[in-house]
Amino acid sequence: MTTATVIPPRRGLYAFPILGWIAHDVAHGPEDTVWYALTIFLTLVVLAVMQWGIVALAMTALALVPVMLGILILITRG
Repeated sequence: MTTATVIPPRRGLYAFPILGWIAHDVAHGPEDTVWYALTIFLTLVVLAVMQWGIVALAMTALALVPVMLGILILITRG
């Protein structure tokens, strides 16, 4: 008989190696983690624009359309 507890498997976004770690830190870590995640995202966007040009910026804007729609819905709901 062991005293070790069984750790349940992680589900959803937490199961992905790098994105899961960042999502877990944002959800359960200190409040500063959100700013670090935004800094990483902006750095990746800048590096992508430096590598591929305006196409990377357009694809980033296109990918963020659902996020902005969700933010607008949250604003209108109060």
